Amino acid sequence: MLPALQRNTVLEWVMRYNFVFIFLFAVAVATFLSKDFLTFSNIANLFQQGAIVGIVAIGMTFVILTANIDLSVGSLCALGGILVSVLLQQQVSGWLAVPATLLAGLLIGTLMGSITVFGKVPSFIVTLAGLVSLRGLTFLASDGAPIGGLPQGFTRIGSAMVDIIPSAGIAFPVLALVFLAIALVAWLVLRYTVFGEYVLATGGNLEAARLSGVPVRAVTIAVFAICGVLAAFGGVLMTSRLHVGQPTAAQGLELDAIAAVVLGGTSLFGGRGSVLGTAVAVMLLQVLRNIFNLLGLGSFYQMAITGVIIVLAILLNRLIDHYAGRT
Repeated sequence: MLPALQRNTVLEWVMRYNFVFIFLFAVAVATFLSKDFLTFSNIANLFQQGAIVGIVAIGMTFVILTANIDLSVGSLCALGGILVSVLLQQQVSGWLAVPATLLAGLLIGTLMGSITVFGKVPSFIVTLAGLVSLRGLTFLASDGAPIGGLPQGFTRIGSAMVDIIPSAGIAFPVLALVFLAIALVAWLVLRYTVFGEYVLATGGNLEAARLSGVPVRAVTIAVFAICGVLAAFGGVLMTSRLHVGQPTAAQGLELDAIAAVVLGGTSLFGGRGSVLGTAVAVMLLQVLRNIFNLLGLGSFYQMAITGVIIVLAILLNRLIDHYAGRT
């Protein structure tokens, strides 16, 4: 028998990293349902499918860590895809079209963050309006029709593979490597920089952070700007993968991003969470979808189950907060 102190420590560790155990359980179930699940090609495919959601979810993690939320990421992702498509169709170089699209995402994110901070309007309301307005701009910019005829050099990125072990012919999707690289950079920023400390402090206790000298307004605007850039970048990568700018793309992406962030252990009340948890949760959602497909469940069932998962994850996080004495 373990001493009480050790039992409490183990229980706290299990509760804190519950999503990892859930992920391992889901992998075990998927492996049982299909012997091809753990093949390298299938794993690479799961990473490629989750890359865009993962990139957007990383930006959402920054926002939620400050006790805010961004519901506009799906519409901004679609707008980014249409914007880069329009620029490329006008013979603008990809080296200019992509940065211009990212700049647009930066400005939109900064605008929504500024309205939240200076207008003292809840981010839920601001970004809900953004969700509708940005989708409208997307349809206006594209005349409601897909934009094709994009350069092959651009469309090749979305399906490109990199030989990790050339002699063995083992390749990994470029999109997945981009996702992992962004996750690593974001983790380093949150864990080892002053800005990361400011983000956690702002979400943990806004007034205490302000009195301690943390520039809470600038930090809040910055996280919305980061989220805007990553959402626009996700739109660029999605367009590259689809070979077409689609105005109806990324519908419901905000739900997937929020689900990944919450499942990864980030509190919706701010101040606690991690990018690595979000990255693992993104892959968990992909594994669950794989299981749903193996079981023959349709997309409508999957959407309903995803919503239930969000609620259960929030309840679990509240239970963990209560157990840890944070509520």
